Amino acid sequence: QVQLVESGGGLVQAGGSLRLSCAASGRTFSSYAMGWFRQAPGKEREFVAAISWSGASTYYADSVKGRFTISRDNAKNTVYLQMNSLKPEDTAVYYCAASERYSDYSGRGDDFGSWGQGTQVTVSS
Repeated sequence: QVQLVESGGGLVQAGGSLRLSCAASGRTFSSYAMGWFRQAPGKEREFVAAISWSGASTYYADSVKGRFTISRDNAKNTVYLQMNSLKPEDTAVYYCAASERYSDYSGRGDDFGSWGQGTQVTVSS
């Protein structure tokens, strides 16, 4: 199982930007899909974005499309989530996840078997 460590969360005003990073352990990082999910207080965890093994394919929830960008650097075993034009409703704990059995995102959250500890993002109005 891959180990994932997120960083980059914090407090930002509405309209601001943050970049989350997720560092992964292991030598096979470049072979599987990665994703970002979030969970707001009192709500279920939801999909935010995903990226294929090569970075050629990316996927976004409708709520973040056009504002967030997922990317990866396979040489650094790291996946990123650039978040622009942040809104108060983006406030949540953000989790990085690895879909080690799949090279691309299938649309199923259950494909992600390894999770980071989460990083808090708070957007003030």
